[in-house]
Parts: sequence; structure tokens; C-alpha cells
Amino acid sequence: MSREQLRQYLTFYQDLGVKNIYKRSATSAAAAAAPAPAPSAEPSIVLPPIAPADDTLAKIIADIGDCRRCRLCEQRNKIVFGSGNEQSRLVFVGEGPGADEDEQGLPFVGRAGQLLTQMIDGTAAKEGIPIKRADVYICNVVKCRPPENRTPQPDEMEICGEFLFRQLMTIRPKAICALGSTAAKALLATKDGVTRLRGKWHKWQEIPLMVTYHPSYLLRPYNQDAKREAWEDLKKVLHFVYD
Repeated sequence: MSREQLRQYLTFYQDLGVKNIYKRSATSAAAAAAPAPAPSAEPSIVLPPIAPADDTLAKIIADIGDCRRCRLCEQRNKIVFGSGNEQSRLVFVGEGPGADEDEQGLPFVGRAGQLLTQMIDGTAAKEGIPIKRADVYICNVVKCRPPENRTPQPDEMEICGEFLFRQLMTIRPKAICALGSTAAKALLATKDGVTRLRGKWHKWQEIPLMVTYHPSYLLRPYNQDAKREAWEDLKKVLHFVYD
């Protein structure tokens, strides 16, 4: 078994809540075939953390390098890691880079990004909260643009998920806002959609998480109700984090 396969197995069991595994020695395996006077506890092995000790965003970027771990590298222009305040108390997580993001190497700079900026700046101003987009941190589930902006596939999200996990664990925000169903499903390991998940608090690694609509969805002219709901979600998040 390779180190990467072992890491994936350990991650799977950590997600299930398993904190320890027990190593069965050759001696104890042989002894199992014969009666033993009394059972004794096997030595405990604590599962290793996925994120290295003293992790930083700079270390994560260095580890990503010129990433060739999945097929998304084949057509990408730039890796889009994230941007904003690295000590932010609030992190927004989207799906993946689009054409503008792939060109500039920054998340949410196209039409959807402009709307997200308006949502953050405008809602904060109306609610009397003195922050702007530059005060929060923004990243995506996958760091390379999927061809034709398709939804990232499960294996692509799993590979990039290690880096997203480390980003969030390094920043340790007070809250996370998942933008759209792909981000929500990746962070919450659920099959439920945004309409079922939004408007109430969930948790990722004990960090409160709010799900709302992706700005690209809100750009569609027939989604007026969704726009109102997204603003309500954002008000909840901002007041929770900054009040």
C-alpha cells in the first residue's frame, strides 16, 4: 500500500470519528491460535494529523507547487489558491475557478466575483459592520479551472480537498460560508442541496458553517427569491462573526 493510499484510509476513518487504531503484532497473532491466560490491551497508535505541525498558507502553496495530481492541470492556465486576509475570522469557499480566475490566478474576479464583492461590502455597510471583501478570505474546493466550467468530479475534489482542509485548519476562522452545492457537499459530506441546507448553521471540524447560494446562480434573472435568501444568509454570517 502506498503512503497516499494509507493517508486516504486514515482520513476516511478520521471522518467516521475513529481516533485510534491498534496494531496487532506477529506475536499476538500467533498467540491468538492458542489459549491465552488473560487478554491484554494492544498498543494504541494515534492517527496522524492530515495537516503538518506549524502549517502555514505559504507551506501549503509550496506543497501544491506546479500541481499535476489530477486531470485539471491539463488545461489550466494558473493555480488559484485563495486571496484575502490570512487572519480572517470569516472564510468563503466556492466551487472552482472560472475563466477570469484562471487568467488572473485569483478567486472570484469575474461577474460572480463582482457580485460577491457587492454582497459582502453592501450587506456589511447596511448592517453597520466595518468590513469589506479584503477583510475576509476566499478560496475554492478545487484550485484549477474545470474544463468548460463543469462541476469538479469526486476524485478531483478529494485530491484538492487535502489542501482546502489545510487552508481552513491554518486560518481557523470563526465561521465558514459555503457558496453553492459543490462547496457544501465537499465540506459537509452530504448529498443535500443548497435549498435544504441554507439558512441554518452546520459544522466543519467544529467550526460553524453556513451554506448559501453561489453568486453565479444569483446572476440568473429568475432567481429573485434566491437573492433575498442569500442576503439573509450573509447577514446571519456577518453578525455571528463580527458582532
